[in-house]
Parts: sequence; structure tokens; C-alpha cells
Amino acid sequence: MEQLSQQSLIKRLILSCLLILNTASLLSAQDTSIDDEVKVDSLFSPDQDGEGLIQKSLPKDWTDRIKVSGYIQARYNGLFETNPNLTVPQMDKNWGADKGISLRRVRLKVSGWLLDNVYVYMQADFAGSPTLRDAYMDLYFDHHKSTWIRVGQSKVPFGFENMQSSQFRIPLDRSDPINSALPNERDLMAVLYHTPRKVRKVYEYMKENNLKHSGNYGTFALGAFNGQGINVPDKNDNLHLVGRVSWPFQFNNNQIMELSVHGYAGQYVLPNTSQGLEAEIENSNGETEVIYAAGHNFKDARVGGTFVWYPQPIGFQAEYNYGIGPEYDPESNRVKEQNLHGGYAMLYGKINYGKHTFFPFSRYLYYHGGKKFELDARSYRVNDLEIGVEWQPNRAYEIVAMYVIADRTYIDSQLPVNDQAGNLLRIQMQINF
Repeated sequence: MEQLSQQSLIKRLILSCLLILNTASLLSAQDTSIDDEVKVDSLFSPDQDGEGLIQKSLPKDWTDRIKVSGYIQARYNGLFETNPNLTVPQMDKNWGADKGISLRRVRLKVSGWLLDNVYVYMQADFAGSPTLRDAYMDLYFDHHKSTWIRVGQSKVPFGFENMQSSQFRIPLDRSDPINSALPNERDLMAVLYHTPRKVRKVYEYMKENNLKHSGNYGTFALGAFNGQGINVPDKNDNLHLVGRVSWPFQFNNNQIMELSVHGYAGQYVLPNTSQGLEAEIENSNGETEVIYAAGHNFKDARVGGTFVWYPQPIGFQAEYNYGIGPEYDPESNRVKEQNLHGGYAMLYGKINYGKHTFFPFSRYLYYHGGKKFELDARSYRVNDLEIGVEWQPNRAYEIVAMYVIADRTYIDSQLPVNDQAGNLLRIQMQINF
């Protein structure tokens, strides 16, 4: 208990410092409406998620600085399907029998600069029930926009593909081993970021050359987040801590290699458990204890690494993470805190043919662990192979065809035996605006 109290104190101190920096930056912001233009570092893109065009100067009135953009994805997952009982609800709820054509994402984004050091971003999804995805403000501390604090609901800086927008990712979905850490990738948070000017120049090169970067989430990031997921309030007064360090190395031939390490730690309350389900835990005395799973604070911690060799013209991308978290155990019919691990490796290329661009790819992913946000912290064993291609006739339109060879085991107290394997061809059309 003393150790938990110390951890809670440290987390509160970090969050307090971030909020103080936040307030100080806001108070120091100068309203530039009296000037004709607000000059912005030409190496800096205000679209922190890498989802827009470069804006090198700002109009006089803040209402003219707001930009509206978005994208729409339509899918069909039923071609050559061999097993209609194979479902992947975390990635695509329309994967399975009798689902038909679906709108996977209908995103509308509003973003812009209110002051010379205050940036705001909001995004909603209208596929199905309207959902708030992002709502945050960035407050900058220096003229070159190298250091900033982000407060609000946004992507947690963990992993590479988690932060990469679905608008730019090549495979149709994020991978189980990485995305199972943070479903929907987002949470309510306060995070301090830093990206040197020379690294932003590399980011801009990747963006201009359509190299599928993840966006500017800092070469250094440190902060705290609630830990329960998107649009969900904290349930245990125990904030998660997160940290990330990343660096892109650009060689003389302009080839780029990026390396990063990242991790987070906290405690998690299961959102969905079967009635009366028990959990087996280790108490403060090191003894095994059986309690009800509902309402318990489970350990939730991971550390991971990323390697990316950007496609000029051949690319390679790999991520791996290891950690501990809640997972259903079929032998005892209880939830336990167990080790988890998994990752993916993707070989891909970038081929320009006239005005058309093609991204052929093949990705293998593996995961062994629980999914804390699903029923009873459902236990998973995943071995999937994906082969496909993305075709871009232009930057506003693209089509992805992806053939999946899947082998999955996912079990909970209501379905203790469930081994599913199958193949299918998935098609997606996307419009950017």
C-alpha cells in the first residue's frame, strides 16, 4: 500500500507540473490579431497528427485560421470468406457473417491556431453513433514551436501505428499486439512533447514524399492519462504514466530509419465482466487472494520498441511490446494478472507509375495475452498473415485490397472454447477532403 501511495503521489506531482506549464503557456500567449499575419516557422506543420497541409502563415482574424477536413472509408469484408464465425470486433465490427458493405470511418476534423502559440484540434466520427475522437489544445513554449504541452483527449504516445492516422496507414486495421494496449488509441491526458527543428525538417520531407509517417508526436514525450480509454472517466483515481523517445535518422541518400522506445504503467478497472466472475490476485503480503473481478485495480503496464525503414522504394516496419495485464484463465475460470507479448513485421514498397502510387505490403502479426477492454479480459492467441496493396490514383482517393489468412483463439467465461481460423479478401475505398 505504501508503494502504491508513493506511485500515486509521483503521478499527481507530474500531472500538477504539466498543468502549471499549461497555464503558464496560456497566460504568456500574445493575441496577434493587431498584426496582418502571424508568422510560423516554415519547417513546422500545425497539423500535429500529420493529417493536413503545411500552413506557413496565419490570417489576421482567428476565425480565418480554422480549417475543416476529413475522410470517409467504405468497406466490404465478405469476399471469398471461408469462416463466417471468425470475427475481430476490436478492429472491425463488420468482419463476420452477413455484415455487408459498411462505413468504417466518417471523420470530420476542425483545427487551427487561436493565438501564435495556441493550437486546437477536434475530430468526430459519424460512422454509426456519433463519437468524439479528439478534443485537445496544444500550448507552445518557444517561437520555433519545438516544445509544447497537450491537454485534452488525444492519442496516447505509445507505439507507431497507434499514433499513425487510419487515413494514412496501409493495412486496413491496426495490429492486435499494439492496439490492445490502448483501444481507440486515445484517452484524456496531459503530455509534454519536444521535437527539435532539424527533426521536424525530416518529418516534412517524409510528408511531402508520401512515406507514411505517423505524424509529429514528439521525439520526446512524457505525461499522464486516465487509463480507462476514450470518452470514459477515470474509475480509480490512479493515473497512468506514459513516456516515449523516438528519432529519425536521415542518411546522405535521403533514406530514413526511425527507432523508438515507449512504455506506460498504471492500474485498470475492467469495464465488462460476467456476473460473479472472480479474480485471482496477489495481495500486499505476497499471498494469493480470490476476489470479485469487477471493480478491482489490475496492473496495466507495457514497454515496447519500433523500427521503421521508410519505403524509398522498399520499406520495413516492425513493433514489439511486452507487459502485464488482466487476462481470463480458462483453467481456473478466473481473471489473473498475466504476462503478455506480441508484435508485427511488415515488408512494403512504394511504386510510382505516372500519377499513380502503389503500396504493396505483407504483414505478419502475433499476440499472446488478454484484451482488458473486452468481456472478462478475453484471452487471445493470434497468428495472422496479411497480403495486399494500396492504390492511390491521387492524394484524394485510394483503394486497398487485403487478403487475410487468420488463426485466432479468443475465449472468456461464456465461451471457454473458441478456436477460429479462416481466410477472406477485404476491400476499402477512401476519400480525403
